[in-house]
Amino acid sequence: MTAEYSKVRLEDGVLSITISTADHGASLDSEGVAQGTRALTELGDRIGSILLRGTGPNFCAGGNVRGFAAAPDRGAHVADVAENFHGLVRALDAARVPIVAGVQGWAAGAGMSLVCLADIALGGPATKLRPAYPTIGFTPDGGMSWTLPRIVGSGRAREILLTDSVLGADEAARLGILSRLVGDDLVQDEALRLARAIAVGPTSAYEGIKTLLAESRTNSLDRQLDAEAASIARAANSPAGREGVDAFVEKRRADFAPLHSH
Repeated sequence: MTAEYSKVRLEDGVLSITISTADHGASLDSEGVAQGTRALTELGDRIGSILLRGTGPNFCAGGNVRGFAAAPDRGAHVADVAENFHGLVRALDAARVPIVAGVQGWAAGAGMSLVCLADIALGGPATKLRPAYPTIGFTPDGGMSWTLPRIVGSGRAREILLTDSVLGADEAARLGILSRLVGDDLVQDEALRLARAIAVGPTSAYEGIKTLLAESRTNSLDRQLDAEAASIARAANSPAGREGVDAFVEKRRADFAPLHSH
């Protein structure tokens, strides 16, 4: 990776995006966001999984509120921040590979929005989530008003957003915002381990699963069944599908690694 990707790393098929650092109180890193968006576009086929990470004690504490306060035109400034952030959100939503988030400490505001975008989000007992927007008189960005109701249901999402609820790790896991909990000191390592395992897995199957899930947002069950039938037929003839079925019949573990270009 070149210097222009200082906040992004591609290794063993895992695209790691640093979305916050300990600087500025773990607020959303605009450079990490922009680099992540660019990398997702430019590195496409080389990516086997995506890892969202913060490098400090917290995953991401949200937008840089001090920066909002200092802006001559706060509306214009926040619009620019949201546009930059939403470029990453759109690129993540369009990504054909699984997204893993290692959520240590706080995930607030934009940080919580990113957790809601992840396919698999690992936290620890000390992880806490909060929308954080109403506290400063703001409304959500990063897709939270769209993703959160789909994870927890519309009634619970209304309560969480309108009361600016602080969600502890256990509740966030019970609601499905966090996938599972590991030790606080293991969150980053376990998230990376999982991202690496996914990156050498059956990528074409993951692609198909993510496509089906995206289509299910608007499909009837009837149309979704047609899509599933077509998808599983393609999978059966794919290199990954052939290897998986052959391995099952031969009572060995499937080896998908040779199918990857990275």
